[in-house]
Amino acid sequence: MTTEQLVAQIRKKKSFLCIGLDTDLEKIPPHLLEEEDPIFAFNKAIIDTTHDICVSYKPNIAFYEAYGIKGWQSLEKTIAYINANYPEIFTIADAKRGDIGNTSTRYAKAFFEDLEFDSVTIAPYMGKDSVEPFLAFKDKHTILLALTSNVGAFDFQTKLIDGKELYKTVLETSKTYRNSENLMYVVGATKAEYFKDIRKIIPNSFLLVPGVGAQGGSLKDVCENGMSENVGLLVNSSRGIIYASRGVDFADAARHKALELQSQMAELL
Repeated sequence: MTTEQLVAQIRKKKSFLCIGLDTDLEKIPPHLLEEEDPIFAFNKAIIDTTHDICVSYKPNIAFYEAYGIKGWQSLEKTIAYINANYPEIFTIADAKRGDIGNTSTRYAKAFFEDLEFDSVTIAPYMGKDSVEPFLAFKDKHTILLALTSNVGAFDFQTKLIDGKELYKTVLETSKTYRNSENLMYVVGATKAEYFKDIRKIIPNSFLLVPGVGAQGGSLKDVCENGMSENVGLLVNSSRGIIYASRGVDFADAARHKALELQSQMAELL
């Protein structure tokens, strides 16, 4: 998917909502455990009831890898279902990969060619040769971890190196990578005060923003400080939407929560 196609969907749906599919067998409605594939049954129901009010789904790969081959099969079925039935949806493999070049190429093939995701999250710590293999894929997007929403983000990301915060060096350096136009960045909603400085470095890049909802981030603050001319935001909510209910009404409850966020987004747009 191209950036232009993503922006068109945002404008059409009046939404820049990304729904995280962090599917946990210990949290899904108990009646689904009787299904042959409970994870896929849960995901399918969430997708079918929310696809018209979001523009992106983001499976967190760890929640699938934790269940071994069955979890990976559930992931494969989920992404295939989205691509077949709702091809306008932008898909994100939240995998946080990052390794030396030949290994990164294999990770990229796994998510871009085999599973056919539109994008994948990448850790930048190993630098240029661990990122560029992902950027080599046409109409695919590499989402670099820049400034995350967790408490430990302050361990490294905001440390001053030669008078500059490390996350700013990551942003500036990444712009020099081959095919850097295919880069997006993770910036946590709980760091809303940083968005203005980030936009000075990457004024037009898309930002994937976790932390709205369960983690306490403010959608209004994110938009005031981070929205660009082409919107440039994908705001993610996971637990706050998908686990709105553990009853048989779980999908309808998820839609209700998603609509609350989408309505706010429509006003801000």
